[in-house]
Amino acid sequence: MSGWTLRAKQTPALRVDLRGVTPLALATLSSAEVERVEIGYGNALAPLAEFFHVEARDDDTLLFAADLARFDRVGWQMDGGRLLVDGDVGDYAGGGMRSGSVSVRGTAGALAACEMSGGNLTIGGDVGDFGASTLPGSMDGMRGGTLVVHGHAGARFGDRMRRGTAVVFGDAGDFLASRLVAGTIAVGGHVGVHCGYGMRRGSVVFAGAVPSVAPTFVPALAEAAVAWQLLARAIARHGGPFAGLPARRIGRHLGDLSADGKGELIVAA
Repeated sequence: MSGWTLRAKQTPALRVDLRGVTPLALATLSSAEVERVEIGYGNALAPLAEFFHVEARDDDTLLFAADLARFDRVGWQMDGGRLLVDGDVGDYAGGGMRSGSVSVRGTAGALAACEMSGGNLTIGGDVGDFGASTLPGSMDGMRGGTLVVHGHAGARFGDRMRRGTAVVFGDAGDFLASRLVAGTIAVGGHVGVHCGYGMRRGSVVFAGAVPSVAPTFVPALAEAAVAWQLLARAIARHGGPFAGLPARRIGRHLGDLSADGKGELIVAA
């Protein structure tokens, strides 16, 4: 197995679909074969060499030394290996990812980590709407793995999320954790309106500003000190605004009762 560095030649006029360009898919190919790999360009196909200079690496990492803001589906359905992007990425980053590691230095577009079921996706900047959520027409969003966003998240983050952990260091938009089925979401900044709308189970932790809690959530009466310590320590390992969570007191609200939900909104004081 060998890794590759792909250096951008120029910014494409149309959007490019990078599905199939993953560390394991390219690991056994020669340099010439990598250059001939076809990717979606508009409504046609084009060879990888039209957009990138291909260089072999000594390790097994796939590195995009490029700004991929016009490139979608980076790490799409990735099933192993390590992928690095030295810049921004487009929509669907890490979508359907099953294992491995994707690290993006810049921002990501809409639907990052949509229907992700394993592995680790780290975004150094912001993500667009519907991060950690579901593809249009599907019933389940993020299904496992870990998503870490060091910037802000757009609206509907975690929509229909079923499993896994999603951490946002900054702010999150409206309808955070809407229709959440299960899993854990932690936010270090402010959140928009209607957080937890229609959620059924799962936990949403607020380590920053106190959110506006809907009347369909009720204060929890039972103590959850042990469960909170386990959850807080797992989130605290990400550092930043979450580092001191185990030492903080919490308030819990249960709901969304309008959806017969049993989820919890946890506000760390």
